[in-house]
Amino acid sequence: MYSFSPKLKSASIILLVAGLVLFAAGYFMNHGLDDAKISAMMDAVHASGHTAPTHSSEMVGPQDHDSHLEHAKLQVHNSPLASIHFVAVFFFGVSCCVLFFYCIQHAAHAGWPIIITRVMEAIASYIPWGGAILIIIMILNITHNGHLFHWMDPELTDPESAHFDVILFEKKRFLNIPFYAIRTIIYVVGASFFAWKLKAMSKKVDETKSKVDYQFLYRWAVGYIAFFGFASAAWAWDWLMSIDPHWYSTMYIWYSMVSCLSSGIAVIILLSVFLKKNGFLPQFNDNHLHDLGVFLFATSMLWTYTWFAQFMLYWYANVPEEVNYFFGRFQHYSSTFLPMLIVNFLLPLLVLVSSSIKRNYKVVTVMAIVVICGHILDYFNMVMPGTVGPYWNTPEVLLLVLGSILFVAGLFMFTVLSALAKLKLIPTGNPYLHESEIYEYPF
Repeated sequence: MYSFSPKLKSASIILLVAGLVLFAAGYFMNHGLDDAKISAMMDAVHASGHTAPTHSSEMVGPQDHDSHLEHAKLQVHNSPLASIHFVAVFFFGVSCCVLFFYCIQHAAHAGWPIIITRVMEAIASYIPWGGAILIIIMILNITHNGHLFHWMDPELTDPESAHFDVILFEKKRFLNIPFYAIRTIIYVVGASFFAWKLKAMSKKVDETKSKVDYQFLYRWAVGYIAFFGFASAAWAWDWLMSIDPHWYSTMYIWYSMVSCLSSGIAVIILLSVFLKKNGFLPQFNDNHLHDLGVFLFATSMLWTYTWFAQFMLYWYANVPEEVNYFFGRFQHYSSTFLPMLIVNFLLPLLVLVSSSIKRNYKVVTVMAIVVICGHILDYFNMVMPGTVGPYWNTPEVLLLVLGSILFVAGLFMFTVLSALAKLKLIPTGNPYLHESEIYEYPF
């Protein structure tokens, strides 16, 4: 039985508090920026020669100085909500992907990962907490206390308005506030229900050791796979891709999901190795680590494939409404956009390609941390250009982003370790437990 030590509990609370303090400091600095300061920031961006738009809304409607300034003010004051939004979506996605990975193993009747069943269940325990943050963000957006989603402005779908946008008018059957709110609630409540139900069924299997109960666990796992397949695609549209509603990609749902899946496997590695090194999970061995390393390597390569396929097709087509998505990132996010390929692709390729390296606890742990950091940067690049635009490289945005990461990471750590302390680490009722205990990679 794992015990959540007071030292780790204090560390997670310190992260929470430090995140709140940094976020509050960044928030007040951001809201202290007046029109004159924002106008100066806008003029500096234009004077740099980098004038590529980072959002389709910059190409629609009046193009005079006042209109540009109004848009710049919205972008600058988007920083607090955008900062917490990308971190919240990322960690929620990570937890949901871990539950998906867990269900895939049950559906495949895989024996090797049964030892880490409770690890995956503990990580999935974050889902309702992460979902609550996203519900709050949704409420702020639909009440127009946030401006992350351009399409929520009613003027854009009013044919009589000077800001009328015919593309958004055609998409308003899907992109409308009531339907968006309903979908968000479905994603959060549905994922939270499955996380609770699967944990409850797993516990029941331990108590009864019944094959009938295990069959029900299998069925619920298949049900979550089906739910996740639709929901993960739809929340990628809603929470990420609709930030710039003119732009769309058929690769985007896979790209955003695989980013979280790779990070989720990295989190499983970190927690499993932590338990192993502290004597709580001695059954976890080099063979289990090797297989998790294989999945970390494979998902990193899959992420690279989806990133490149999306980039190549849109860049080669050179359609202004589409290529603008990348061109704006090249100009204004050059220090974060392409360099993330180093940590998300090049390092995993060079380090994890060796089978023997995947059995090295220190190397695999370091790579897991690298992958998580790399994909947080990936989500930063998904959200910030379309919401904050070129006004991200400022002290207040740094504080907001750092504060958001520390706060959500602290909440994630506290929630997961608290849940783990309430679980029996070895699922003794699972019929494949013995196979997992004696598992040995055959090559």
